[in-house]
Amino acid sequence: MSSLPSTPAQGLLSRGMAALLGAQFLSAMADNLLFVAAIALLKQTSGGDSLLLPLLQVAFVLAFIFLAPYVGPFADAFSKGRVMFHANLVKLAGAALILVGVNPLLGYAVAGVGAAIYSPAKYGILTQLVTQNHLVKANSLLEGSTIAAILLGVLAGGWLTDQSVLLAVEVAAGFYLLAAAANLGIPTLPVIRAVSLGEIRHLPQIFVGNVAVLWRNHDARFSIMGTSLFWGMGASLRLLMFAWVPAALNILDNQAPANLMGLVSIGIVLGAGLAAFLVRVAQVNRALVGGVLLGPLVILLAPMHSFEMAAIVLVGVGMAGGYFVVPLNALLQERGHETIGSGRTLAVQNLFENLAMLGMAGLYFLAVAAGMNPVAIAYGFGGIVTVGMVALVWRRIRHTARIAARDVHAEEKRGIMPD
Repeated sequence: MSSLPSTPAQGLLSRGMAALLGAQFLSAMADNLLFVAAIALLKQTSGGDSLLLPLLQVAFVLAFIFLAPYVGPFADAFSKGRVMFHANLVKLAGAALILVGVNPLLGYAVAGVGAAIYSPAKYGILTQLVTQNHLVKANSLLEGSTIAAILLGVLAGGWLTDQSVLLAVEVAAGFYLLAAAANLGIPTLPVIRAVSLGEIRHLPQIFVGNVAVLWRNHDARFSIMGTSLFWGMGASLRLLMFAWVPAALNILDNQAPANLMGLVSIGIVLGAGLAAFLVRVAQVNRALVGGVLLGPLVILLAPMHSFEMAAIVLVGVGMAGGYFVVPLNALLQERGHETIGSGRTLAVQNLFENLAMLGMAGLYFLAVAAGMNPVAIAYGFGGIVTVGMVALVWRRIRHTARIAARDVHAEEKRGIMPD
């Protein structure tokens, strides 16, 4: 257990927030360096067999799925800064395995275990560091730190792997170590809910109950479905870039797809910034326009042969995604904090997001196995995302209309009742 907790800070510029943003930047940069390096290693060892690329995503997300009942309670049972510290050490172990010659799929899977432990603490800590009024802005800062790290990580990864793949892995390991050190700067925060040894064996059953609680809440269900669809698409898109760029743009190095992934990251930062100033939790429906644009933009990208035009479209994809996902994250954190606890809520969200990633990776694998070319796969993914987002938006608008009608009816009823 943690020591006596200090009083959590309440400002966006507190020492705890600064340490969190720094640690998240370093850890996310290492994640993306390691991802690009693992892809480059697989391409080297498999002779360019694209069937192995979706397996890399599968290896990473399996930990999120199997550990989902445990990582949320673990994040809530200890001071979250220390949870993040130990999670970064697990990620470091995954990079070290790759350095000593272990198959990159296995090393990346170990890094996935660390990421699964890290994620509920990373987002769940926000409700302890800032007030509700600052929650969307805190999410935007954290998302901005993450995306800036993704941008630099994939750009550096693309360049480093064209020089030396092992050097890229070594740099990733160094950033994991620095991230762990930064985590120690987060003040000790109160434990949300301790877990007894006897309760551990009941955690899967408790987790199912947590899923049920959130799923009965329309706002939470909407947020989970929306973020899951977005991250499922995003994970597949970054895999697709390494196959689509050689096929559509006739560019064969690792740096070009990494640069395009970086441009998506720039777009997400811009979209997250817009959301911070234009969308509050109570106005979350404003974010729907970003979700609706995602699929058509991927469809627009599919037939392109110009790097410059592809870059513009991918910045647009990022902007739409950032504008959409940041308010949904804030809404879910608020509803989760009111019900089952922030750490447990993020564990449920991670389960569904990673199931979506697993499903999309499976579809990608089947498409490649069936002989579809990358352009056709891009059309297919764009169509799937378009249909999914339209269905989600339609359900949300119907729900909002029902709530508005109910409120009007209640006001009219009160108006005709005597004092």
